[in-house]
Amino acid sequence: MNVTMTIAGSDSGGGAGIQADLKTFQELNTFGTSAITALTAQNTLGVTGVHAAPPEFVLAQVDAVLADFEVKAIKTGMLFSADIIEVLAKRLQDYRGVLVVDPVMIAKGGASLLQQQAVAAMRTQLLPLATVITPNIPEAEVLSGLKINHADDMVAAAQVLLDLGVKNVVMKGGHSQEEMARDYVFLADGRRFSMAMPRIDTPNTHGTGCTFSAALTAFVAQGLALPEAMVEAKRFIHLGIVHDLHLGHGHGPTNHFAYQQFKGECEVDCVWA
Repeated sequence: MNVTMTIAGSDSGGGAGIQADLKTFQELNTFGTSAITALTAQNTLGVTGVHAAPPEFVLAQVDAVLADFEVKAIKTGMLFSADIIEVLAKRLQDYRGVLVVDPVMIAKGGASLLQQQAVAAMRTQLLPLATVITPNIPEAEVLSGLKINHADDMVAAAQVLLDLGVKNVVMKGGHSQEEMARDYVFLADGRRFSMAMPRIDTPNTHGTGCTFSAALTAFVAQGLALPEAMVEAKRFIHLGIVHDLHLGHGHGPTNHFAYQQFKGECEVDCVWA
């Protein structure tokens, strides 16, 4: 059994964070473990409270898991503070598995999930350890310091992230104005490709970033090569959006059951540069 781990915040509404990650791991036949960085009072309408865990307790959770399990791949999500990022980066320097960093900054409802002073710590301490980073456009703008309006801007921003030491970048295009939902991938060996699916007109996209990065983590843990794992993760989240659950009164969650039920329905349009 392949073991995965998520280091992230808890979502009491169940659509994002630790809950979304563990659901995804389970659906993809990996054994999910976790370290919780913060509790949130949250539902589809927004975040009404955040209670961060002490950095030393976040580290204790990570140590407990890594001391007992052979963890093939780890993903990070909401890390909240510079102190948490610093202790994690120091601990993960010796980790030899795959590290997927989802640089969670803003909740769907607009609440901040990363303190401003934590951005510098993420750029200088965590990103150089990352096997792959999965920012959306607003997150990529913050981390790169560049404004992203077009595909060429994504290339420039990705290069900034690669220069920081990140090995591979998935620049998610959900916030773009393109007709297709197109993600741009920049690999460590210099190859590039895009992954596109039809854009879905729905408000039910809560937890999409968490779910995509968790699916990527699980597929890599299963032994898929990184490009193949990225494509399957794209398929996983697309099906979760198409077959949404219509829950809640705001930005509803995606459907973590959909991939196993409908994965033969769609193909990702991949174009190598």
